[in-house]
Amino acid sequence: MATFKTVRGMRDLLAGDAEAMTFVMDKARETAQLYGYSEVITPVIEPYELLSAKSGEEIRSRMFTFKDLGNRTVALRPEFTSSIARLASTSLKNEPKPLRTFSVGSVYRYDEPQRGRYREFYQADFELIGTSNPVADAEMILLTDRLMKAVGLRDYAFKLGHIGIIRGILSQENVDEKTQNAILQHMDKKEFDDAFKLIKSEECLSTLRGSLELKSDDVFKTAEGIKSHVEGYCKAADSAEELKNVLKLVTEGGCPIQSVEPVFARGLEYYTGMIFEVYIPELDIALGGGGRYDKLVELFGGEPTPATGVAHGLDRIVLAMQIQKTTPTRERPKIVAVVPVNEALKGEALRISQILRAAGVRVELEVMGRKMNKALEDADRRKVDFAVIVGERELKQGAVAVRDLAKREQTIVKIADLTKTFKI
Repeated sequence: MATFKTVRGMRDLLAGDAEAMTFVMDKARETAQLYGYSEVITPVIEPYELLSAKSGEEIRSRMFTFKDLGNRTVALRPEFTSSIARLASTSLKNEPKPLRTFSVGSVYRYDEPQRGRYREFYQADFELIGTSNPVADAEMILLTDRLMKAVGLRDYAFKLGHIGIIRGILSQENVDEKTQNAILQHMDKKEFDDAFKLIKSEECLSTLRGSLELKSDDVFKTAEGIKSHVEGYCKAADSAEELKNVLKLVTEGGCPIQSVEPVFARGLEYYTGMIFEVYIPELDIALGGGGRYDKLVELFGGEPTPATGVAHGLDRIVLAMQIQKTTPTRERPKIVAVVPVNEALKGEALRISQILRAAGVRVELEVMGRKMNKALEDADRRKVDFAVIVGERELKQGAVAVRDLAKREQTIVKIADLTKTFKI
């Protein structure tokens, strides 16, 4: 008989890993509620044209794409933003602005599997649609800061940039959009020599090369230096001013930015403004990132609609927690095993289990047909807290025996009072 393994780049999340993942998902949902974001659930499979429109060549080349039985080209979503932009241009187009949406689930990219990179991975996505106010951009960073704190991470750092600075320079030098995208893809990978080979203007080359030298430990000084450096490029200078405004707002909001990057690009082509990422020192891959995209909703048939968003890599956050030895602080519920002393009492054991579950008690009913001693040994091995032993003698008194497996103590408890015994 064949032995099956998971498809390369996919994995099973077993007890501990699944618990860590759901812990981070729960914290992302709590953050969404605190900031007023409503959860939406979108399809895992979308039209290829939707997902590829502004995703960037790097992601387009790594999408899981196939023909369905209707001969339509579809793909597994590589991220959430395109689906949310589709919603904003259709089902949600008449909703009051701003729209605040939250999504969590699996996304798919055919990357080379390595530490922190999988072909199926999980994201928490926040989108704020309908305003160009820089306060919205600041909110993306502040809610990310809130999530990092909520999961217990330490020493994380934010990197901030503005895609309009590079595009402003290139547009004024009449570099076409396709070439701009290729330049940005190289810059995203820090392949600056390859990026610069695509630029013909010496003035443009000089400006971009000079930008690489502007970074300093003082983020406000860096932001001011960028603006002065690109003053001959009007749109780039305006973008630098927007960057300064976001930096100021985030800092006033209580979240310091550790790095402002003059030449910073993310892999998605739909960004039009502020972009950012968050890291921990022990990992060289971002735990999350996002930015402003003001043209995507319009591209999908909606009205011109400014928007900003962020996606958090939940697998990477879990990895960061493991590296920093951050233990999820969720309180473990008490576990109760219900054990009938013989097969004739299975029905009573079921009834008592349902009474406890209705009261919110976590119950594991003995279903293996073990003898009582073996059942109790198994419960102890699996770190069950209490055993409810259903026996004929106790039932005649309307009671059961309750054993504290840690203390090795046993008492008789009336069934009517049983739920009070396990209330946390």
